[in-house]
Amino acid sequence: MSRSNTEADGNHSVDSDHRLIIDGINTFYGDSHVLFDVSLSVDDGEIVALVGRNGVGKTTTIRSIMGLTPPRSGTIRKDGDEITGLEPHKIRARGISWVPEERRVFGGLTVHENLRLAAHSASEDQSDRFEAIYERFERLDERRKQKAGTLSGGEQQMLAIARSLLGPETDVLLLDEPSEGLAPQIVEDVKDIIRELNDDGVTILLVEQNAEMALGLAERAYVLEKGRVVHRSDANELLTDRSAMEEYLGVH
Repeated sequence: MSRSNTEADGNHSVDSDHRLIIDGINTFYGDSHVLFDVSLSVDDGEIVALVGRNGVGKTTTIRSIMGLTPPRSGTIRKDGDEITGLEPHKIRARGISWVPEERRVFGGLTVHENLRLAAHSASEDQSDRFEAIYERFERLDERRKQKAGTLSGGEQQMLAIARSLLGPETDVLLLDEPSEGLAPQIVEDVKDIIRELNDDGVTILLVEQNAEMALGLAERAYVLEKGRVVHRSDANELLTDRSAMEEYLGVH
């Protein structure tokens, strides 16, 4: 993927051709200033990694995009249209979906009931999409009638991702710490799912503390530190720069 030379850096503006643009946002929790002039972009069909240590503002960036914690200044655009401050359900209707770190499956409902809830707001018949989901997530197919609360952590993550694909058509997926708490082999399974979704045309912003996992999947990367973007580069360039990995991410 090619990058525009006008991509945001600090307070500079971004080119309008990107699928998702975050331009100079400042986000607060009450009086606490959390994000400082954060700018990044995601091109159509890209996987972009947003990495950093715990508590640097990665999840707040996603919450800002989804309208859950709207920025006080700056702009967010999807396909050229400003979505800054829209209600979350209206942002979802624009094709942006979020898989939160906590997964938030309904433990007392079955796998299929969780999926039906996600599809409930869509007016069209979702039966074909259910079957497509079960084709992609074979473990969920095997556990259609199983209560979500009894699934393993990896299976719950798969359910959370599957659920995000139902309802309004998703073309931008925000993944928040999808590898958190998972065994190494399950992380590999989740990575395969992310690659497959991307191959199918879903643009992905991947927020991860597991930097090596994220950078191995992504084309480009941004590093957050204390609420500011302090580094941006090709993902592989950052992955192979051991001094930068140690400085920004504590990876030796």
